[in-house]
Amino acid sequence: MKFTISGTVIKGDGYGRKIGFPTVNLETDTKELPLDGVYAGVGELEGKIYRAGIVIGPAKKIEAYLIGYDGDAYGKEVTLEIKKFLREFKKFNTEEELIIQIKKDIKLC
Repeated sequence: MKFTISGTVIKGDGYGRKIGFPTVNLETDTKELPLDGVYAGVGELEGKIYRAGIVIGPAKKIEAYLIGYDGDAYGKEVTLEIKKFLREFKKFNTEEELIIQIKKDIKLC
């Protein structure tokens, strides 16, 4: 499985940052996207490559946690390369359950 998605970082709802996992949210013209789910891959931002946890969510919302990145990416171009499917997208009952799952996902990235 290999998908490449390029786009511009846009403002999201800030929830990832609130729970300790700030993500970049992408606006993209990429037509062919994988199914909704959580993926391991890499992201390129400002010429640097980061391991990434990538989420393709409902309504094809695309966001990625770039491991080790802590700057301001708004308005910048990002290219994500999806390498491996980790799990289906799902809603969690509590924030604590979500955080536990995100930590597991990141270890797999």
